[in-house]
Amino acid sequence: MHPNPAFRKEDDSRAWAFAASRGFGVLSIHGESLPLAAHIPFLCSTDSIEAHLVRSNPIARALRAGPVPALLIVSGPDGYISPDWYGEDDKVPTWNYVAVHLKGVLSLAPPDRLIGHLERLSAQFEGHLPKPPWTHHKMTPGVMEGMMRQILPVTMRVDAIESTYKLNQNRSDQARHNAANMLARGDTPGMETAQLAELMTGVPDE
Repeated sequence: MHPNPAFRKEDDSRAWAFAASRGFGVLSIHGESLPLAAHIPFLCSTDSIEAHLVRSNPIARALRAGPVPALLIVSGPDGYISPDWYGEDDKVPTWNYVAVHLKGVLSLAPPDRLIGHLERLSAQFEGHLPKPPWTHHKMTPGVMEGMMRQILPVTMRVDAIESTYKLNQNRSDQARHNAANMLARGDTPGMETAQLAELMTGVPDE
């Protein structure tokens, strides 16, 4: 998380809602010699997340010994900001972004929760598409069951939420809007830069 308090004023409810809407992140735990990480889709409930891992994943193997501390990193839009955009002198390049860190305890979930988890997970993402939703009932009998034997359900109790919304809050209102207008053109390095520009213009002017 960025140390500047100007970028860390958002309340936990907004960060949690962002993570829930994103539904994809990097799960990390301590390994024996190095950190372990896995990119996973997930679902948020009241105070926990549910997900699944391939049985051969090193994190899944580590969980066989019991629950472990874990970090789930959820990234949002990001983009390069040129100092020429501000309309102010003596500024330097930077990178704006949104990120949420969920910290807690990761553990294996009971195997009988797997099918329900997969149904809820696919329903969440299929619901955004302009078509009838896919369900596992469309699969040939027995195929889904065979695939499910290769994955394990996991759950993570979330004990702490940290977020960074780095949107040029440390610049003047005019400089921030100038940068957002340039960013919105879509020809700068980054991901989802138009969405990032919208977030920057949504920062309350002082």
